[in-house]
Amino acid sequence: MKFSLLVAIVPEDMEQECIDAATEAGAVGMTLMTGRGIGGERKKTFFGLTYEGSQSILLVTLEKSLSLKVLKAIRHVLNPTGEDSKGLVMTLPVEHLGGIEMSQVKRFEERIRHEV
Repeated sequence: MKFSLLVAIVPEDMEQECIDAATEAGAVGMTLMTGRGIGGERKKTFFGLTYEGSQSILLVTLEKSLSLKVLKAIRHVLNPTGEDSKGLVMTLPVEHLGGIEMSQVKRFEERIRHEV
């Protein structure tokens, strides 16, 4: 079985909506982290104080054939109109993997069987 790592960088206020979309699309579990980013735009200031919005980083290990479906679900939350996206989502191939619970692998296999 081949795996992918899905990385989603989303605004903190959209975190739960992205988690729900990923779960509905087949993600079984994920790791959440908090981050800050530097973009191409100038940072917003308010009375001389710089505002930096917090971002959530979602890391999800997925069976490779499921990763595109989850990516599309999160992308739809971040960019429902097809215009400006509010975050970033990508997948990366996983070469080696250790520590994953066998029950999670069995859930991946079940989902794949039901989708075929």
